[in-house]
Amino acid sequence: MTLAAAAGHGGYGRAVNRIRVAVLLGGRSSEHSISCISGRSIMAALDPARYAVTAVGIGRDGRWVRAADGGLGILTEGERLPEVSSHAPSAVLSECLDVDVVFPVLHGPWGEDGSVQGLLETVGVPYVGSGVLSSAVAMDKGFMKAALEGAGLQVGRYVVITDRQWRSGPDQVLRDVGGLGLPVFVKPARAGSSLGIVKVGSADELRAAIESARKHDPRIIVEAAVRDAREIECGVLVGPDGVPSASRCAEIIVNERHDFYDFEAKYLDDSATLVVPAELPEGIEARVQEMAVRAFDALACDGLARVDFFVTADGEVVLNEVNTMPGFTDISLYPRMWGATGVAYPELVDRLVADALRKGTGLH
Repeated sequence: MTLAAAAGHGGYGRAVNRIRVAVLLGGRSSEHSISCISGRSIMAALDPARYAVTAVGIGRDGRWVRAADGGLGILTEGERLPEVSSHAPSAVLSECLDVDVVFPVLHGPWGEDGSVQGLLETVGVPYVGSGVLSSAVAMDKGFMKAALEGAGLQVGRYVVITDRQWRSGPDQVLRDVGGLGLPVFVKPARAGSSLGIVKVGSADELRAAIESARKHDPRIIVEAAVRDAREIECGVLVGPDGVPSASRCAEIIVNERHDFYDFEAKYLDDSATLVVPAELPEGIEARVQEMAVRAFDALACDGLARVDFFVTADGEVVLNEVNTMPGFTDISLYPRMWGATGVAYPELVDRLVADALRKGTGLH
């Protein structure tokens, strides 16, 4: 018997005829605070007449916490963004998972990478989003691009640098990366929210950029810039019939204060313009949507994903990344794209919870 089944209508919330939802937020990754913001928005959108909602936090140290009333008292305001309080009471894991479904709005390693998904599969608690394998593959940009290429989808040129390669032969690595030309983007392979990314315009800057990215992840990916391209996003959502569909597209326009859509442009200032829906030439949006669903299926994703593209001036569509748990505040791109498609934020959250319950756990 699973934890969810054993719980019946007991456990915290005493949710007779209500669906018991644990919103799992925080986590050990550098995207901890973004997860807290997303989780707070999701909790506000869940109708208390239908759901008994509990916030379950994972501290930066990996400690699981839960307030006695299940509320957001576990959060504290950091210097600029919220975080799970180090003073919040610790919780017993089995009590945290004494629910019908978990919404693991965790971003980055130890949350979006299959780690938590594996735990939930083991104890038999349904959860929103992709499973263990697809979460792990999509989290690592190198493995993700290899899988997408294998499915016949166009991605940009890239070089993966493992920790062993860099430590044993950095000069050879630099020669390999030199074949990409300039500029390039040096990225931690398993980070999100543009953390640790450096745009490199000179070969002299490359070694320092790699060392900087390695502070976030010893595994690095270096990507060739796609020139004269627009940044286009598309959301994918699994419907009640289990079939994924694509949203209207969005465009990110970054002003001259930033070289690219970095962490500050995303979360801390107003230096980017988000155009929803994007104004695209005839036929391009349909092509992006078709490729987004193909990428979703290629990685065996489930529930939701945001798929990022570059669209060049001559109409070439290049797939950049697949994010299996995108930012989920009410102003984040993923909910905004679905809003432009006719699915409001509360309905979007409802659909994801319903899909998780429909899917359950186990092999699919």
